[in-house]
Amino acid sequence: MTQGKELPDGMEPIGKKKFSFHCHPEVGCFMDCCRNVDMFLYPYDVLRLKDALNISSQEFMEKYTKVVKGINHPYFPSIMLRLNDDEVKSCPFLIDNGCGVYHDRPSSCRTYPLERGVDRSPKKGSGADFYLMTQHDYCLGHKEDKSFTVKKWIRNQRLDEFNLMNDLWAEVDTVFASNPWAGEGSGGPKQQMAFTACFDIDNFRVLVAKHSLLDRFTLSKDQKRRIRESDSELLKFAFEWVKNFLGSPSSLLNR
Repeated sequence: MTQGKELPDGMEPIGKKKFSFHCHPEVGCFMDCCRNVDMFLYPYDVLRLKDALNISSQEFMEKYTKVVKGINHPYFPSIMLRLNDDEVKSCPFLIDNGCGVYHDRPSSCRTYPLERGVDRSPKKGSGADFYLMTQHDYCLGHKEDKSFTVKKWIRNQRLDEFNLMNDLWAEVDTVFASNPWAGEGSGGPKQQMAFTACFDIDNFRVLVAKHSLLDRFTLSKDQKRRIRESDSELLKFAFEWVKNFLGSPSSLLNR
């Protein structure tokens, strides 16, 4: 997901236009896009993948990711998928007949061949999204006789939940872009706590229980129940808690 609306030369948002694309095992390039790819993972991607693999978020982060410099600013790190150390640098979730985590695949995989952008200019308020078409010479899916609109593609790929969670994450990352760790430096206690809340949901759940965090805010019984029962709801709480923790207004939490 890109932010802003500074587009590469010759690229325009698709809008309501139709595009042709279909990926399936009979396409000659099948699984080529699952090799030698730079893929950033967002918190909801990590949550879905660690649950799909039935491992802890900490184990997932240690085994399948690497920490790199922030995509949009230098004040908070980004997370990338760690590829296999083989000749073609394949995705670690690739199996003989395709994707081994297809139901829980990351948002970048779901969105392809589109790329989602969000215009966060002041006149747009909270942000309006738009989609661009990516073109790779090796991809033959564009030649398939199956057409979609962006709206239909979002529904087909079940992107709504991913887009919602990624937008909530972008709001948190905007707070990080203000360098709230000034004086502490990167990697200090505050940043480590924020990183845990966003990318280590299992340990954050432990912290929530240990410090009775849900009782410190005005939350309904139903909200507390959903947060206790659902990792997704806990992640939403984590995003709002981080903003509150760093002194930024929160729409969910009220002392």
